[in-house]
Order: sequence, then C-alpha cells, then structure tokens
Amino acid sequence: MNTLKIDIRHTQNWVSQGEIESYAQAFADAASKVYSKTGAGSDFLGWVNLPLEAEESIIKSIEEDVLKLKNKIEVFVVIGIGGSYLGTRAIVDALSNEFALRAGHKPQIIYAGHNLSQDYHARLLKYLGNKEYAVAVISKSGTTTEPAVAFRLLKTHLENKYGKQAAQQRIFAVTDKAKGALKGLADKEGYKSYIIPDDVGGRYSVLTPVGLLPIAMAGFNIRELLRGAADMAQWVAAEKDINKNPAALYAIVRNILYAKGKTTEILASYEPQLNYLTEWWKQLYGESEGKEHKGIFPAGVTFTSDLHSMGQYIQEGGRHLFETTLGIAVPGEPLQVPFDPENTDGLNFIAGKDLDHINKMAALGTRLAHVDGGVPNISITLERLDEYNLGQLIYFFEIACAFSGYMLGVNPFDQPGVEAYKKNMFALLGKPGYESETERLRKLMKA
Repeated sequence: MNTLKIDIRHTQNWVSQGEIESYAQAFADAASKVYSKTGAGSDFLGWVNLPLEAEESIIKSIEEDVLKLKNKIEVFVVIGIGGSYLGTRAIVDALSNEFALRAGHKPQIIYAGHNLSQDYHARLLKYLGNKEYAVAVISKSGTTTEPAVAFRLLKTHLENKYGKQAAQQRIFAVTDKAKGALKGLADKEGYKSYIIPDDVGGRYSVLTPVGLLPIAMAGFNIRELLRGAADMAQWVAAEKDINKNPAALYAIVRNILYAKGKTTEILASYEPQLNYLTEWWKQLYGESEGKEHKGIFPAGVTFTSDLHSMGQYIQEGGRHLFETTLGIAVPGEPLQVPFDPENTDGLNFIAGKDLDHINKMAALGTRLAHVDGGVPNISITLERLDEYNLGQLIYFFEIACAFSGYMLGVNPFDQPGVEAYKKNMFALLGKPGYESETERLRKLMKA
C-alpha cells in the first residue's frame, strides 16, 4: 500500500509537461545505472534491494537485544557522525513525544561523537554518572575522529562505572564485517557486533543495523519501517510511467529547475518533529550531488516558526530557490482551538477548528505566496507520521537521490571533498605522516 503522494502543480510556471517528457530518456538511463549497477559508484548500491532482502536473523537479534536491555537501562547512547546517526535521529525524533518518554520503560536515546565540543561531552558524561546506560558505537573504520574520541571517553566511563567485564555487555559495535580498528577491538573485547554492509555508504545506511538497532531500542517497530521501505522500493522499480513514479518525477523536476538557475532547494515542514529528517535529507542530497562544482544546495526550514525569520528572504530574496514542502495528512492527536467569550485576541473566527487544519491553511497560504513570489513548490505528503510511512519516505528520498545524481552527471555515492578538512585537522594536531601538510598550513596562516 503506497501512501506517499507528490504534487508538482505549483511548479507549472517553470516546468512544462513537455519538459518532463523530454527527460524520460535521461531518467531511464539513470534508473538503468541504479538497477543494473553499471554507473559510477555502483559498488555502493547495496541499499537498493536492502528492504526487500532484510535478513530475519538480524531483525530477531536486534529485537532480542532490546528485550534484554530495555528494562535495565535508562539511556542508550548512539555514537556516530553523519550517516551513522542522522537517519536514526530523524526517525526517533519524528516518532517521539518530545515532552516525555513513551509509555512503558523505554530508554532515552541520546547522541555523542557528532561534534568535538568539550562542553557537550563533559556534560554528557556528568549526566550519565547516575544513569543506567549502554552505548552503540557506529563506524566502519573505528578511526573517524569525532566518534572515536567520544567512544574512548564513554568506554573509559563505562569501565570505571561498571568494571571492564560488565561494561563489555553494555557496548554494541556496528562496524565492518572483517576489517578496521573498531572491528578488531570488538572481537578482542567481546562486544556484541552488527555489520555495516560493504556496499552501503553511511548516508544510505539507516535501514541497516546502523539505524535499526537504536530505532528498535527507542521502542519503535523496525519491521514496519522496513515494510514501508520495501513497498516504496517495489513501486518505484515497477512503475514505468514517469508521471506516476514519485521518485522519477521528483528527480526530473529537480533537474529541470536546476537547469533554469534554481540552485537551492529548501525542504520545508510544518512539524517540529521533522527537524532531523531535514538534517538527514540535507546530508543525503548535499553529499551525493555536491561535487565537480555542480549540485543543488540543500537547505531546510521548519514553518511556521521560520516564516518569522527566513520568510522574508524566501519571499523576496534571490530567486535561485525552489521549495519542497513535506506534509502529514492525518495528525496523531486531536486538538481544537477553544472559544473565548472575551475574544480579546480576535481569534474566535477559528474557535472550534482543529489546530492541524489551521496549520494546513498556513501551509497552503505560504505555498501560494511563495509561488507568486517566484519560488516553485513541490509538495510531498505522507498519510501519517508512523514507522510504515517514514520507511516509504526514507526509501523515496534515497532512490530519488541516486536517480537525480546520475542525471546530473556525478557519482552519487562518493564524497571526496569531505576529506579536505580532515587532512588539515590532522596536520594541525600533529598526526604522524602529515608533517608536509603542517608546514604548508603554517605558511598559509602567515600569508
């Protein structure tokens, strides 16, 4: 059952049906590269069929680990950066009540290793001092600086708190199946381990144990998440009509707009819970398309709050923008605006209306205003905010990103530019082997 809907009517002043049809061959070529694994970076396409081939043994193992731990711990710390944590946080935040833990004893999910802030990690260790907790360290290599530093801190903290042997039972390693520093340490120390498949890159890994373990630990249904992704995978692969294939339509319209100078895409939502979904999407598209001096710049806003900060620029600033609005058809909770006999705020005209209806009218009014102001708008709507629908959305964005990157003419699966800051950082910190870079940077800083 496919519940995701895409609406491109508010791009019609910029994108004609004829132009969409003219991209049919370009899309067919991109899709062929994905499904036949003949394009650049094809050795990182393991995620394409992953929801359809999810191993029951892995799902069961995760569920068993959750059952063993969920009544013993108050906090589960996810150590990772980029794709090793953004997908998890996107799903967990979207499904969580931000004001309280879910009913029943479910651990709080918190994050480490996604920054190098001393204050952040010092406060984290202090917070964990009187909490029962466990950690998942997520890294293919085990040597990425940010998570490696955080894991060193938390491993020491766990061992001091529980003793070395007991600490080993509270550490999960999600890493390479055969190589790398974290794999070697996990084998030596006896940590429970899960594998990051060789052919799945970080930003496409949320439907592997990278995301499934912490999402399940948070109390959410990973089987439904995978079912939604599998249904979307089947739909996109089977639908040959580009006007009915949501991923094809999204990829094509984005590329048409980009060719016309719309070089920044704003993902807008009207639900604060989707903030980290936006952050995950920004990494997915920014890291996949932003290379060879090409690519659409991915930005994000949460309305209506950002209408009071970024709204002016979106409405009347540079016209290099287009907008993709993410909506939820059915809200999770009923809530109506009450009647006030005094009516001092003048809002009785909306008394008795659902707040969700008011939010949707704000969304429609904003969309029409932005279109009038020269900002094309693509609308993507989920039926409701649950595991199944989020699984559909995750896979939709992933497969559309692969199509769009190939249509743009880049490798959607590498990220060579990410290494530039690391090289400089290592040189400045005096890492062995970076001496020549250290001297170059000293000259640069004096210039």
